Amino acid sequence: MEANFSIPQNGSEVLFHDSTTSRVIWIFLVVVLSITFLLGVLGNGLVIYVAGFRMAHTVTTICYLNLALADFTYMASIPFQIISIVMNGEWLFGLFLCKFVHMIININIFLSIFLITFIAMDRCICVLHPVWAQNHRTVNVARKVIVGAWLVVLLLIFPHFIFLNTVRDERGKVHCICNFESWTTTPEEKAKVSTIVSLISVTINFIICFSIPLIFIVICYGLMAAKIGRRGFVNSSRPLRVLTAIAFSFFVCWFPFQLIFLLGNIGNKETLNNIDMWVNPASTLASFNSCLNPILYVFLGQQFRERLIYSLSASLERALREEPALNSDKVRNLSSQTEYSET
Repeated sequence: MEANFSIPQNGSEVLFHDSTTSRVIWIFLVVVLSITFLLGVLGNGLVIYVAGFRMAHTVTTICYLNLALADFTYMASIPFQIISIVMNGEWLFGLFLCKFVHMIININIFLSIFLITFIAMDRCICVLHPVWAQNHRTVNVARKVIVGAWLVVLLLIFPHFIFLNTVRDERGKVHCICNFESWTTTPEEKAKVSTIVSLISVTINFIICFSIPLIFIVICYGLMAAKIGRRGFVNSSRPLRVLTAIAFSFFVCWFPFQLIFLLGNIGNKETLNNIDMWVNPASTLASFNSCLNPILYVFLGQQFRERLIYSLSASLERALREEPALNSDKVRNLSSQTEYSET
């Protein structure tokens, strides 16, 4: 997500030129990011309050709480992105914030998709193996998985954090980029190492943060649909509606950004010239995803307008609450139906 406020690692700089169209795009991006910041702080803050302090901790609420924490933390990077867009990619905030802001962004990218995938797998287990889920699906297990996800994310972003540095270009502008000068002795070696490392990083990021999670989520939905879709449970299940909307919005918002940076590192010079103008819009769309989840929680709740008038926090509670689908009666019914169908 560095494109908003740094030179992409292939060396091309995203600039806004003095044209009417570019100025309109520039204003639009700043407005969208500002709206994202306001909605994201308010919405995710409310989710953290409701899921963290107003509701009993279940597997579902813990997952959505951590997702809101990742999005809420990400909001701290948006003012820096706005200023960097205004400054045409120049970084004005020093080395520490260069590393810290990028760390926040990468944590949000990795942790969000890990949590969404985990929620999809959790719902799939509840549908396919309700008896096992009732006995083994506990809050402590969920907490251990989420803590493990945080540790894996920190491990994945550590190399990026180490090599980020502030670099002054030939025009005197400072940029926040990955710098490999300590690994090389000549400009040619620096360019070669930078290209190779950037290609590996972007490819791994596309695979880990997009392709593999998408495959897992599609498989989970396929298994759930095959198991209970014909019984009409999927369409009436609130947790599945919420999860579907969250997963769909994540991939729609992030796909342009992931694709542009993948093409930017494997394409030729002509490809770079064609996609440069789309880097900031794609990055802004990805940022907008961080304020969507609280809106989806509320709008997907039953009787949204009545709840919103009555209590916004109560609406969030109902949207985030774990569906009582695993009580003993329903577990026995689903289990008996499964055994009957298998015989």
